[in-house]
Amino acid sequence: PRLVKMADGQEEKFDGMLLAIAQQCPGGIEELSNVFFSFLRRKTDFFTGAARGSAEGIILKKFREHEAIAMKNIKEREEEKQKEEKVPKPKKQRLPSTEEPKIVELTDEEAEKLQKEMENKDNPPEPSKEGDSSSNDAATNGKQNEEAEEEEDEDAKGKLKPNDGNGADLEHYKWTQTLKEVEVRVTLPIKVKSRDVVVDVQIKQLKVGVKGHPPIIDGELYKKIKPKDSFWTLEGGKTVVVQFDKQYDMEWWSKLVVTDPEINTKKVQPENSKLSDLDGETRGMVEKMMYDQRQKEMGLPTSEEQKKQDILKKFMEQHPEMDFSKAKFT
Repeated sequence: PRLVKMADGQEEKFDGMLLAIAQQCPGGIEELSNVFFSFLRRKTDFFTGAARGSAEGIILKKFREHEAIAMKNIKEREEEKQKEEKVPKPKKQRLPSTEEPKIVELTDEEAEKLQKEMENKDNPPEPSKEGDSSSNDAATNGKQNEEAEEEEDEDAKGKLKPNDGNGADLEHYKWTQTLKEVEVRVTLPIKVKSRDVVVDVQIKQLKVGVKGHPPIIDGELYKKIKPKDSFWTLEGGKTVVVQFDKQYDMEWWSKLVVTDPEINTKKVQPENSKLSDLDGETRGMVEKMMYDQRQKEMGLPTSEEQKKQDILKKFMEQHPEMDFSKAKFT
């Protein structure tokens, strides 16, 4: 059959889209072909618009053309490989020595000197304390450099390090969080009874204080919450403890109210949150997020990226005749 030469760049124009489709076809070339012909049947008149038998003729014609191109490429590669094998590789030749080995008799002084050199070689001197000190200094400097680089992280500048509960310890109150809930502990200026406490929890507003005094917290919450699931208690007459559930339990808060200083959520320790409190589906999603975060930090593929790579690898193994050397993956 006559070989059809496509314009430069045209042959690879749709590689990205086709490879994306191929990755979604674990059944290999048979499933991929079925997808293609299904599209022609449902969205075009390929089978019905032409004279009977012409559709099959077009398919067979293109099949034979590209089969011929593939066979030609294989033949060219084999010929090129044979040419490379025929070219003799230069062998390294050892130059003959122009001098014959000689036996030289040593004097007593030379023999004693040689003996000392051999003993020193077998028993090297121990490193001095100065050397140890230099090594320690180098290790200390290396650690300091790493800490300096961490401190210079632009994204972390001006942000607080989370406390042990993944929240923040502020002047008049502290707050902690899990992915599901938030707890706020407010220290009161005086010892009071429950009837003297003011607590108002709204969907995106929080107010805590003592009657007759300026509120200690009175501001807009960082994210929406579930007010109906909130409650508060008074501990020892001096500490108000407020607890409420987040409306969206798939993210970490960087602050309690919008006027608070921001914490660095990259330093949050997910293991501190109670995953056992979450339902099965949410827990699975959280564990997947934790895994993907660790993979990104190590420069490794996420679970979704790994899944795509596995599908493509399987597809490539099933079809060794296909050339993926110029394929680009996104």
